[in-house]
Order: sequence, then C-alpha cells, then structure tokens
Amino acid sequence: MGMYAIRTIIPILRMANLFDLPSVLPNDEGFEPLLSSHNILIERIISSGQTTPAGQWYDQEKDEWVIPLQGEAELSYEDGSRIMLKKGDYLLIGAHQKHRVEYTSANPPCIWLAIHGNFFI
Repeated sequence: MGMYAIRTIIPILRMANLFDLPSVLPNDEGFEPLLSSHNILIERIISSGQTTPAGQWYDQEKDEWVIPLQGEAELSYEDGSRIMLKKGDYLLIGAHQKHRVEYTSANPPCIWLAIHGNFFI
C-alpha cells in the first residue's frame, strides 16, 4: 500500500483587508466577526472615540486576546489599574477579568483584532 498525503482544501470564501474602513464611520463601535466556531471567535473591532459607558464593566465568559492594529486605546481594570495600548501592543484579558475601555483614538480610528476563546482550560 502506498503512502498518500491527505489534504483538506479550505476554499477562500471572501477576501478582505483589515484596514479597509467605511467612508463614514458609524457613531457606535463596530464588531465584525471574521471567523467563528463553537470555541473561538476572531473579530475586527473599529472604535473611533467610543468608551465603555460610565459604571459598566465587561465581564466576559471567554478569554480575549486583543491587539490594536491602528490607533490606540486605554483600558482600566476593576482594581483601578490602567494600561495604554498603542499600535502593535497586545494583551490577554482573562475570562471574568472585569475591564473597561476608557479611551480609543478617533484619528486614526482604532482597529482592533480580537480573539476570544478558552485559552486556560
């Protein structure tokens, strides 16, 4: 019996560019799923000055790895600590680690790449 390599071909369904933005940005932050399955979500987030509303916290079920590809942002945590993220800085936020977005740049808009999953199981 000969040896055969078995490959799965995954068709390219859509080609896009993470840096392509609408000509007019909406007033709300934009969330665009790029790839999703039962245990992972990869999304592009476009922020242009939006912040988390006063008194609210993100308390997510899954871990979140984020990187601003363009622009900058500042996050704060429930313990009062803050972190400034500039283009290329990345951060892993553990599940249920309460955090807020305190600042996002508007010029240029902040383009995030976010990966959600259970990374510490």
